[in-house]
Amino acid sequence: MPRWNLSIPAETDRAVRAFLGRMGAKKGGLSRFVEEAVRRRLLDLTVAQIKDRNAAYDQQAILKLIDEEVDAARAGRS
Repeated sequence: MPRWNLSIPAETDRAVRAFLGRMGAKKGGLSRFVEEAVRRRLLDLTVAQIKDRNAAYDQQAILKLIDEEVDAARAGRS
C-alpha cells in the first residue's frame, strides 16, 4: 500500500484528531478519514468537470436522451 507524507497546518491536525477522538476512531482512523475525504473531493471535481463540459448542451435534450436510453435498456430486459 502506498504511503503519503503530507504537510498540514498544526491547527488542522489538532482539529481532525480531536474530531476522530470524539468519534471513537481506532488505529487507522486518520488514514480512513483522509482516504474518504480524497475520494469525495475527486468525485466533486469530476462532477464539476462533467457539468462544465455539458453546460453548452441543451439540458432538456440530454434528459430526453437519457430517458430514451433507459427505456430502451428496460425494454431489452423484458
